[in-house]
Amino acid sequence: MNWNIYFCFSGNTKHSNMEIISMNIKVFDTLTHCVEDIEEKAERLYRRQEDLGLKKWLDNQDVCEILDITKRTLQSYREKGLLPYSRIEHKIHYRPEDVQKLLQSSAHQPKKYRL
Repeated sequence: MNWNIYFCFSGNTKHSNMEIISMNIKVFDTLTHCVEDIEEKAERLYRRQEDLGLKKWLDNQDVCEILDITKRTLQSYREKGLLPYSRIEHKIHYRPEDVQKLLQSSAHQPKKYRL
């Protein structure tokens, strides 16, 4: 048995303009399945990015503790280009390997060794 599905949409709440869409149930099921597939793929991509991404990155506090520096010194390192960083959703992140390179370079001096 083929049923039709009807939708009513009102584009503007101030006026009573309505649009009615009629589609075959098989078409509706196919459309629903496609939307569900897209949702699943998007969720997998999001999880994959989350797993690969920020778990391995360091924030300002982490870097300050590792380098034994103040937030102002860290800002200076960024401004001078001594430490690469990425800004993601208004928060600054650093790759651990970049912090390690800075630790090994002569450009970095911990607080206790500064004059």
